[in-house]
Amino acid sequence: MTISAMGMAPPPPETAFPVRFQYDLSYASADHGVKRLVKEHSLNNLTSQYISILWDEGSHKTNVRSFLGELCEILSGQRFSVFTQEMLDSVIGTLRERGNSNATINRKMAALSKLLRKACKMGDIYNLPEFRRQKERQGRIRFLEAEEEQRLFSAIRMRCEDSYRLCVFLVDTGCRLGEAIGLNWNDLQDSRSTFWLTKSGRSRTVPLTARVKEVIQIPHGRLKGPFAMHTQVRFRAIWNEAKAEVGLGSDDQVVPHILRHTCASRLVRGGIDIRRVQIWLGHQTLSMTMRYAHLATNDLDSCVAVLERH
Repeated sequence: MTISAMGMAPPPPETAFPVRFQYDLSYASADHGVKRLVKEHSLNNLTSQYISILWDEGSHKTNVRSFLGELCEILSGQRFSVFTQEMLDSVIGTLRERGNSNATINRKMAALSKLLRKACKMGDIYNLPEFRRQKERQGRIRFLEAEEEQRLFSAIRMRCEDSYRLCVFLVDTGCRLGEAIGLNWNDLQDSRSTFWLTKSGRSRTVPLTARVKEVIQIPHGRLKGPFAMHTQVRFRAIWNEAKAEVGLGSDDQVVPHILRHTCASRLVRGGIDIRRVQIWLGHQTLSMTMRYAHLATNDLDSCVAVLERH
């Protein structure tokens, strides 16, 4: 190496090879095992892509769409290739600030988790956060007493005979509103009703009471089922008008779903064991049905005699 007149070494000659830059690329595998580069997606993108694959048509899918839309709004449309734990914690914190109960947060997180698992499996994102179920406080279950049912049903019948028939069906079968509206005539056979469009995705069949058999005796015409003339929005509007008329307008627990609670409470108080009530309602786990167990007070009467002996 020669030294210049200034006593400094000359600059090194230009290299014959270009400089190589390092890129941090993330890949994920889809179902077929092919590796591909992960792009960034928004929650709305993933919802549009997979909601019809993951959820059947019905009220539950409508709720899921609403849940996921709210979560995307919280994230301000942020695009991501990995849904981080920090993003999840931030979403949960915002929902809590908005007054969402732990039970409501759990329902929204269940929808988010299902969507993200599908996206990860398909190679759209390459990592998932840890979803932890929020502890839910056991609230008091509201149900209708016989006198309340009579007043409410009478007010509904004055407005719409079809809505009255639907109320009778709901309270005596314990089914969900969407399950009843989605019934086809073929689902009613041999004094039984089979529900196929259920929340759990599992069908169930229950026997019908005498008054339910009576209210489903209507001309078929072009109707697909006994309550196909209804939409949930129309029925809820009629329900709310009647509810206000009979003095229950300020009770936010008197919603159509109270008829399912009422059916369950009558079964338990009538001495039906919890396992059979679980099957009747179509609960996936016994813990859901155990919310009504405290109503089975007669089951504990024999305990008093044991205690009094001591």
